[in-house]
Amino acid sequence: MSQTLRAPRASAPGRRSRVPLRSANSPSSHGRSLGGPLTAVPWLLPALALVGVLLVYPFLRSVYGSLFEDNGFERSFVGLDNYARLADDPIFSRSLLNTLMWVVGTLLLPVLLGLLIAVATYRMRLGGVVQLLVVLPYAISGAATAVLWNFMLTSDGAVNQVLRAVGLDSLAHPWLLEWPHNTIAMIVASTWQGTGLNVVLFAIGLRAIPRETLEAAALDGASGWRLFRHITFPQLRAVTVVVVGMAIVNSLKAFDMIWILTKGGPSRSSETLALTMYRETFRLFHVGYGSAIALVLTVIVIASAWLYLRRQMPTSARD
Repeated sequence: MSQTLRAPRASAPGRRSRVPLRSANSPSSHGRSLGGPLTAVPWLLPALALVGVLLVYPFLRSVYGSLFEDNGFERSFVGLDNYARLADDPIFSRSLLNTLMWVVGTLLLPVLLGLLIAVATYRMRLGGVVQLLVVLPYAISGAATAVLWNFMLTSDGAVNQVLRAVGLDSLAHPWLLEWPHNTIAMIVASTWQGTGLNVVLFAIGLRAIPRETLEAAALDGASGWRLFRHITFPQLRAVTVVVVGMAIVNSLKAFDMIWILTKGGPSRSSETLALTMYRETFRLFHVGYGSAIALVLTVIVIASAWLYLRRQMPTSARD
């Protein structure tokens, strides 16, 4: 049995072929419109649950725990007495001062050095090699960095031996045994490790600047400091916001290097808020008082980040 195949009929000239259009009430389009924005809710629930368990609940639990005098075995309600105790505690005042020193030192040293090194090397012939050498310490953990600098900063360590060898005995110090030398020395050690990341970020920002912009500025007579101040640095604003924001947060939660180098000593003189919170909560079992310190540190971190980002964001974005 044979079948005759017919060629499709050609449409007449000037006559449009009709294409079947899917109506708005067709099943497939109706299915896509079902749910609207609510269709994303089931996908968000696992993430919201994770945030709630790991962030929201511990925060609320710390707020609640700060209202009690708790040693891990017995608990009694004291209201806001733990916060009143902060105002009279000299250790807390010293920790707050050390934390402020860490913030200022981290902003002045790693951020500024990272910017200077990136600007000085991103056009050099061997600039990539120099940047690699600066970045290498960032690959070392904070604990390993602290062990290395402990070898250098002890009373008979490498730094003092070099100073005595070149006849600068008067500059030799027990760097980790006196305040504020111990805090400053640890900030320098943190700078040695953390500058590399800032170099990488600033180098990325420099390479993202359009070459035409720099060439146009050079034709207008801008060079050197004027070129950097009026053209290069404003183009790095987005990267600078990220670098400075990270520096502020990292300085406020500095812990591992301080704990390994000095353990907050001598006599708790080099403690920061993070270290004081840890010692009060897990070493001295003042759980309620440690919760109050943790809450103060959390407020400082959030307020610092919010104020900085609000100041740096464009007015249109804030509105």
